[in-house]
Parts: sequence; structure tokens; C-alpha cells
Amino acid sequence: MPELPEVETVRRGLADTVIGRTVRSVSSDWPKIVGGDLAAFQAAVTGRTITGVDRRGKYLLFRFSGDRTMVSHLRMEGKYAYGAANAPKERFTHVIFTFTDGSQLRYRDMRKFGRMTLVPTGAENQVHGLRDLGPEPFSPEFTVNYLKQALAKRHAAIKGILLNQTVVAGLGNIYADEVLWLARIHPLTPADEISAVKIRRLHDAIIAELQQAIAAHGTTVHSFVGADGQTGDFQNALHVYDREGQPCERCGTMIVKIRVAGRGTHFCPHCQKLPQKKAD
Repeated sequence: MPELPEVETVRRGLADTVIGRTVRSVSSDWPKIVGGDLAAFQAAVTGRTITGVDRRGKYLLFRFSGDRTMVSHLRMEGKYAYGAANAPKERFTHVIFTFTDGSQLRYRDMRKFGRMTLVPTGAENQVHGLRDLGPEPFSPEFTVNYLKQALAKRHAAIKGILLNQTVVAGLGNIYADEVLWLARIHPLTPADEISAVKIRRLHDAIIAELQQAIAAHGTTVHSFVGADGQTGDFQNALHVYDREGQPCERCGTMIVKIRVAGRGTHFCPHCQKLPQKKAD
């Protein structure tokens, strides 16, 4: 599933191509993606102009004229592509926005899990999945003190906590593994037992790692591509994710893989030691 850097990469590509374009028509062969009522969706967006493309966590927010916002979640395989209307239609293309200038924005989704929800602008935070999101990693609200307080309330393994979008928005499996390696925190460490020093290290690692991943246009491990069709480059800079059995860059110990919170989790058993429980 695309994480914050990948969704931000898609957002930037869309902002460069679709802002200012007016929808002439919308077609879909899988109405469930647009809420199940294709006719209502068509009536709501036809004639409207895209005035902006924002992001909240892993969600894209298409701003339309007339105070309408389309909340788009790519889920696992969703992809947008902008181009000419006469370009060959690729397989798994399920939604097509045709603009008045003849260009098109196409949405492809092999699994058909992605969703587009149209709401009045300003009400997007009430959409399921958005309403309980934690702060953006780059926002003023995401401070060391905020993270310290958030972790102090939770005893579960830190890896699972980082995947919890109510704590911080946008982190997923890949970047959770990466920032824990950078902060030298074992993924099974209870969140409320992490030291203040390591919390600061984790906070700074989250921001730095996501910034670097965005600069590299995201991580392409399986099938991610941006709206311009380009793959990401950050997979070449990953430290632990998908490197099971390879030596740790810091100490040479072999990276191992376990399951935490139901997700495959990679870490260095030497650099990321699980704290020993104190004897009674």
C-alpha cells in the first residue's frame, strides 16, 4: 500500500497536470470505486474545475470548484495517469475523467479496492479513515512532546503503534521498519517503555526519512508508479525493509524478519535490542 511519500509523489504529479482543468465527463466500469452510484457521481463533478490537489496522510484530496472535494484512497494498487484521450487504455482502468480540453485522467486499480468519495469542502475530515487521523509528520503539531505523550498511553509494541494512523498519519510497513532501525528501537519494544532519548531520535528519524523518500519520489517495491508513470528510487536507500538475511549497514549482523501486529517486520537484532524486563 502506498505510504505518505508515495502519495505525496502522486499528489505533486497530479498538481502539475490536472489543476485548472474542467471535467467534461466521467466514465467507469466499476461504480463501487466512486461510491456505487455512478450517475450521481457524474452529475456532481461534471462541469467542475479542479482547483487544487492536497494530501492528508495517505489520502488525496481533489479540490473542485463549487466547494466540492473528492477524497481518494489508492489502497493497495490504485494509480492515476494523465494523458491524451486517444492513448491506448491500459488494463484495469476503471475510472476515466475526460476534461474539456480533450485530455484525460485515468484511474487504474487491479484489485478495485480504491475509493473516491465526494463531499462538501471542509467536510472531508468526517470521511471514514480521515476523521481520526493523527498529525502530519511535517506539521507543527507533531512535536517530540506530542510523540512522548502519545507513546506513554500505549503499552503495545512500537511497530504496531507506528502503523496506527491515529498516532501519526502516513507511516506504513516500509517506513515503520526504517525509522525504527534509524532510532535503534526493537520493533517489539512496548511503546510506553521507550526512553526520552530514543523518542526524540524516533521523532527526528520519521521526519528525515519521509523527507528523503519524497525527494526520491517514493519507494517502488512492487508496483508503485507516480502520476507521470515514473517509479520511485528510494528502494535503493532502504536499510532493513526486505533485506532479510543481508548484513546490517551499521554492524554487519544479518537482518531478520518477524511478524509484529500482523505485518512482516525487518530489524537488526544487534542494533535494535529488546529491553530486558527488570526482575521483581
